[in-house]
Amino acid sequence: MEITLQSPLDMHLHLRDGDMMKLVAPLSSDFAGAVVMPNLVPPVTTVAALEAYRGRVLQAMQSCPFTPLMTLFFTPLGEKELEHALSTPGFFGMKLYPAGITTNSEGGISNLAEAERTLKLMEEMGIPLLVHGESHGFVLDRETEFLNTYRQLAMRYPKLRISMEHITTAAAVSLLDEFENLCATVTLQHLLITLDDVAGGLLQPHLFCKPIAKRPEDRDALLQAALDGHPRLMFGSDSAPHPRSKKEACGCAAGVFTAPVALPVLASLFARHGALDKLQAFVSDNARALYGIRATDRTITLRDEPSSLPVPSCYRSYGCEVVPMYAGATLPWSIVR
Repeated sequence: MEITLQSPLDMHLHLRDGDMMKLVAPLSSDFAGAVVMPNLVPPVTTVAALEAYRGRVLQAMQSCPFTPLMTLFFTPLGEKELEHALSTPGFFGMKLYPAGITTNSEGGISNLAEAERTLKLMEEMGIPLLVHGESHGFVLDRETEFLNTYRQLAMRYPKLRISMEHITTAAAVSLLDEFENLCATVTLQHLLITLDDVAGGLLQPHLFCKPIAKRPEDRDALLQAALDGHPRLMFGSDSAPHPRSKKEACGCAAGVFTAPVALPVLASLFARHGALDKLQAFVSDNARALYGIRATDRTITLRDEPSSLPVPSCYRSYGCEVVPMYAGATLPWSIVR
């Protein structure tokens, strides 16, 4: 059995910067393109910084046919600044982080009232809003507590395309059907694991991420929506590499590094559930229809043959060492090279 995917897209990707980006960027090059997150240190808040970062991304991709869709870290911007962004090659949208909610988000928004003018302008200009939707409450309730904020945004700005990033709950899946201007991304890990896989036995630091994995019923709702081909649900890996020394340590950094295994594992997952025909929409068609994306035109073929070699236990280069999900495992599906 095999499937050929047309221009697969990763709608939520962390590439980091510097030596780490040189190591991890080529490992996402089986995708035709990706929405690249802006929470660097310092964050990408200006068009000049966005253009410079895009140049570094393209260089790190080592001439692979890949389209980086760049985001600005949300700060209150005026009309001229947004017009400048819209005219900039590679600009995709604005990523809103509640202040301090995740990695490198200390400069995020503390009060949505300070964002109102910019959000209205984005609605008028057709600029997508991507949101890390968590409160500062109890860790298992943070996404659920944020859902009312999504409702308020969807009602207040009915023509603004709002993406609920990396959703993790059944309640978030249900919210998709309440508002036409809401869409969502979901990660590989949240289709597969629950909190029990992270901390039910010995702590698995390489599965720890934010939003944290939830209950079995939440995972099952996410998976069913993807398998059913929900038209406003898209794959966004949230692949988030951290040095091994920062993951296997006190104060474990949040993020699961899935880029090297994402497409083979997705193919295996959808095939196992008899829904391989829905994978194209999940990893490409839905995003292209919602956003009018013109990514690099290319195909990737996957086959139900085990990888010829186990996934390495870690990737090392440029003085960096990162551990992927399924490190050391042999995957049941592989990319046809």
